[in-house]
Amino acid sequence: MKYTDINTKTIEELNALLKEKETLLFELNLKLRTMQLTNSSEIRVARKDIARIKTALNEKRRA
Repeated sequence: MKYTDINTKTIEELNALLKEKETLLFELNLKLRTMQLTNSSEIRVARKDIARIKTALNEKRRA
């Protein structure tokens, strides 16, 4: 997910997206621990998406 896509969303949409991504990250970590995850780079992508969403939220709250 690109930052330009995230930046156009409202605060409510960003909060919902953040909750969804955090749930996804939790599930990926569970799959990693139980040896069910085949592509471990998905964790990295999810973490970076969460960081991008949090950055956009902070930017919108300050404005």
